[in-house]
Amino acid sequence: MREKISHLLVMLLGIGLMAAGSAVFPQVAFADLDTPPRTIYLVNHGWHAGIVMRRSDIPRGVWPEHKDFPDSKYLEVGWGDSTFYQTPEPDLFIALQAGLTPTESVLHIVGFNNPVTRYFPYSEVVEIQLSDTGFERLCRYFNDSHLRDKTGKTLALGPGLYGKSRFYRSNEGYHLFNNSNHWTARALQTAGCRSVSESVLTVDQLMKKSLQCGIRIQSGKNG
Repeated sequence: MREKISHLLVMLLGIGLMAAGSAVFPQVAFADLDTPPRTIYLVNHGWHAGIVMRRSDIPRGVWPEHKDFPDSKYLEVGWGDSTFYQTPEPDLFIALQAGLTPTESVLHIVGFNNPVTRYFPYSEVVEIQLSDTGFERLCRYFNDSHLRDKTGKTLALGPGLYGKSRFYRSNEGYHLFNNSNHWTARALQTAGCRSVSESVLTVDQLMKKSLQCGIRIQSGKNG
């Protein structure tokens, strides 16, 4: 049901983009790999994609929330509309509200220990190598997406959709021209993946663009 509704949102987004023109994300040059690369993974969930990284690679002090998952080897990060993302079986009204009106957003963080392709056995997975600089930029991007109070504390909203996961309030607005795939494209572009610098509309477009800076290691049912 969630995927069928997401297809409707994609169609609505396409109409909006034709009317207003495609957004252009700022360019970020990819840093030279002067140190061993940091590996991340892009996981296709059918309506959006999650970014996975090793928790031990995260630089100290850059993104404190990774400490909320002390027993996890990997962290997956996703972003989307607050109501749609937190509803296991969203209906058409929720989908239309998410796509047509500015709404609040959330970060979805999942901790796990199995290899990525084993934890997501039915998903398309792309492996991407980043420089230390690009990886740190990515972590800062996640950190800066959190809504924080004056003391810097985040607002945790409760359990996530699967596994050891949590939702956190984000400080960004979700709307027609800033959907989940736009947010993930900006994350990758910030990390140095210039091939995803153009505005992407669907998760399939996002995954295709990512292949210009990574390799597909699993096709899955969404590949």
